[in-house]
Amino acid sequence: MDRNWLRRLAILLPVIVTAMAVCGPLKAQSFETDLPRALLLDVQTGTVLFETGADESFEPASLTKIMTAEVLFHEISEGRVSPDQQFHVSEYAWRTGGAPSRSTAMFASVNSDIAVSDLMRGLVVPSGNDAAIVLAEGIAGTETAFSLAMNRRAHDIGLKASNFVNASGLEAADQRTTARDLARLAVHVIETYPDLYKVFAEPEFMWNKIRQRNRNPLLTLNIGADGFLTGYTEAAGFSLVGSAVLDGRRLIAVVSGAKTARDRDQEARKLLDWGLRSFEVRRLFSAGEVIGEALVFGGDKQVVTLVAPADIDVLALRNPDARLTARIVYDGPIAAPIAKGAAIGRLEVLSGSTRMFEAPLETGEAVEQGSLHRRAFDAVYEWATSAVRQAFERLI
Repeated sequence: MDRNWLRRLAILLPVIVTAMAVCGPLKAQSFETDLPRALLLDVQTGTVLFETGADESFEPASLTKIMTAEVLFHEISEGRVSPDQQFHVSEYAWRTGGAPSRSTAMFASVNSDIAVSDLMRGLVVPSGNDAAIVLAEGIAGTETAFSLAMNRRAHDIGLKASNFVNASGLEAADQRTTARDLARLAVHVIETYPDLYKVFAEPEFMWNKIRQRNRNPLLTLNIGADGFLTGYTEAAGFSLVGSAVLDGRRLIAVVSGAKTARDRDQEARKLLDWGLRSFEVRRLFSAGEVIGEALVFGGDKQVVTLVAPADIDVLALRNPDARLTARIVYDGPIAAPIAKGAAIGRLEVLSGSTRMFEAPLETGEAVEQGSLHRRAFDAVYEWATSAVRQAFERLI
């Protein structure tokens, strides 16, 4: 029997459960909320500071307009739409989303022509449903066609649980999203369109002699907030996506399911304030540092080291007793030959049961194909242990 069999099995078992603890015991989150859905994300490190119900599907309501804005910003950045371009206000847009609808509107006049730059402000500042529909029709011809573009862009961005059927967020069957998707979308908008994103911070907008304040309540709370939107449906309750910056750190907060607008606003503020003041940056691993090993199949080495391709920083609670858990995840054993620098795994960092952050891991050296004897032994070994893995997976 190979003298390293026990060592190989010890490496294999963590692979079965896809976890190897490297940073200490679990620690529960220290923020509490009664809201059913909430997520707080640090943009710079990608650390999830808090989440509850983050993958629960709900109706986005006017938060849909963030996706509408993304499509508009994308069209402008690609040169297919100009801010000076004029779009026509159809009767459908006016009646469905304008003054006759008694919903949030920029109060565009029917059969008028409005510059895209003004429609963009009408979309974001007063959360105008009429502006959303006019933009959709101007870009894609119909709101239905525009919704197809919204879903294509959502797929490209990496939204995994969202579906859009209109541009305004007015109630419609099958229009769904999650807090995690909205946070990902918010980060994308900020990082991809930094100049266009500034419209979200404009305090007011006037059209047709009607002055409206920005509907984002966080902008007036002196916490560094600079954008995004609110939403409401009877089924989903009151929701909000907000972004705030303090001392160069940007956080994205998503809350949903509040019973009142006041509850929504207070919980969003508390969440952002807690995140901005309660955390510090911790370096877990430096670039090139060996973090662990992965089992190799059919190679001239039995294991390959896994290293961090870049510094791995996370935000952790300033509490000196706060501890994190990290685990290496990969699908092994890895078949040789293996090139140096191959991306074959990832590091997941957890606080309690919350996955705060993940980073790619690369091989620290090359592994050549082993001898015929080694490959034959590994084939028998893999066959013999596959039953153990399958039995263990059924238990967990």
